[in-house]
Amino acid sequence: MRALLPFIKLFKHQWLMMFTGLILSITTLMAGIGLLSLSGWFLSAAAVAGLTAATAMMFNYFTPAGGVRFLSIVRTASRYGERLATHEATFKLLTQLRTWAWRKLMPLSASNMQGIRQGDLLNRLVADIDTLDHLYLRLITPMAASFLMLGALYLFLSWFDAELALILCGSLLLVWLVLPWIFYHLGRKPGVELLESKRIYRVQVLEFVQGLAEISLFGANERFRAQLAESEARLLASQRAMANVTALSQGALILCHGLVVMAILYMASSGVGEHLPPGPMLAMVVFMTLACIEMLMPIAGAFQHLSSCVTAAERVNELVDQEPSIVFNNASDISVHHGELTLKGICFSYDQDAQVETKKVVLRDINLSIKPGEKVALLGQTGCGKSSLLSLITREWQASSGCIRLDGVEIDQYSQQALTAGITLMSQRIYLFSGTLRSNLALAQRTVADLPTRAERRVVQAANDEILIGVLNRVGLSNLTQGDKPLDIWIGEGGRQLSGGEQRRIGVARALLRDAPVLLLDEPTEGLDKRTEREILALLFEFAKDKTLLMISHRLTAMTQMDTIHLMENGKLRVSGCHDDLLVADEYYASLNHKLN
Repeated sequence: MRALLPFIKLFKHQWLMMFTGLILSITTLMAGIGLLSLSGWFLSAAAVAGLTAATAMMFNYFTPAGGVRFLSIVRTASRYGERLATHEATFKLLTQLRTWAWRKLMPLSASNMQGIRQGDLLNRLVADIDTLDHLYLRLITPMAASFLMLGALYLFLSWFDAELALILCGSLLLVWLVLPWIFYHLGRKPGVELLESKRIYRVQVLEFVQGLAEISLFGANERFRAQLAESEARLLASQRAMANVTALSQGALILCHGLVVMAILYMASSGVGEHLPPGPMLAMVVFMTLACIEMLMPIAGAFQHLSSCVTAAERVNELVDQEPSIVFNNASDISVHHGELTLKGICFSYDQDAQVETKKVVLRDINLSIKPGEKVALLGQTGCGKSSLLSLITREWQASSGCIRLDGVEIDQYSQQALTAGITLMSQRIYLFSGTLRSNLALAQRTVADLPTRAERRVVQAANDEILIGVLNRVGLSNLTQGDKPLDIWIGEGGRQLSGGEQRRIGVARALLRDAPVLLLDEPTEGLDKRTEREILALLFEFAKDKTLLMISHRLTAMTQMDTIHLMENGKLRVSGCHDDLLVADEYYASLNHKLN
């Protein structure tokens, strides 16, 4: 239950709408119970009055009939208003909950996220948060409304007969307390299994869709489909178990309500208060008891959802309660101007919490100094730690020991905004969003959306479009700049409308659009042919002529333009020098150069 507290605290932001929904829920219950009670009394009293001509003439038919119409209108209007208010509050709460979760999630680094599958992360941020809407709609509101309605019902009925009021409200209170507790325990295991089976099924479906090409190529469709069928069977079994608990709870509630009705009928048969004969008043009390089923119906089902809500809250809390492993000094106003980069005594392992004897060290005692405007290359075989070194410079990961300085300042003294503004990174994997070509390119630019007037934004947008088209032409994507509105073409999820080479060129275009003192290149020409590789590297070197350049590669293209080349092996800098020196001093480098030629 404690896991729900952070989410309950968020309710204060929507207290007015939630309180309005609660009041309307109580009004709906009062109107429903009053409508059936008044109708029972009216019919019974009219029948008794009709026994003689004198009483029939004296009986007031119009006031009760007007009351019935009034209560029916109130019930309909309040029910509509209650649904409108509660759902509006729920949607706003879910919006705030997702915003709150994202604000907690954004400072987390890759080390915080390791071990969490992408599908599971998506499930927590979407499905688990959606599950928490039961907390307000099906737990807090119906429980609070029914409890407050019990008090109002006791006050009203005790005005006629205190003993009957005590018996009726006491019985309903017992049902209110006992049945939810019973069915919470009965529904806890199926509720958790239902949530878990949904999670597993969603994760497997997402992985199957994302990897469909590879699965088909390697003929693994049947195996993956069998896993999906098994997960689907578990999901259906958990849904069936929950449906059985729901049916049992509804049946038990109807049985208990029927017993209360029979008890009240028996107790009221001798008279209600001092009103004799008991006919009209008896009908009012019995019909009032019958109407209480509307108040009790949500109770048994509400606590079935409690187990799902608690499990979903625990899973979301497990994600958002993490302390960021990398903390930026966002109060700092230091900026990167020159691009001088120094690494001293850097050691790193992805298993930072593991024992020393089992820890796999990725980088060992790295010492590297790059002066402003200098061009440096890191070469080495796959797995030697080149990309890990870049991830430390960009603070995606934190070094186990040693220090990294940028412009002579410890890198952890920069704010996140200053660090991202001072470094341009072109990684191996170019991710393209499902959107237009313009939106994917403008990602690398500073926003101009805060300009005061629409006219100014339109002028800046037109000028910016010319810049984007120019960059596309520079990187060899002139085929995408044809037509009336070339930047508005839709490139699809992950850039599925583009070839691999075109996606790589868009990554280069992003780098050209970002004017930062430091340029980090991680295999920038991976997947391109040699001619295109030389063209792209020439373009990048021209762009970075006044910038600090650190490039990772396993090929020797453009190494003659590098001031210093470092060869990495097993997480260490094995040998360093310029291209001509390494040709003489290192056999491995000479063999790579021979293959290139």
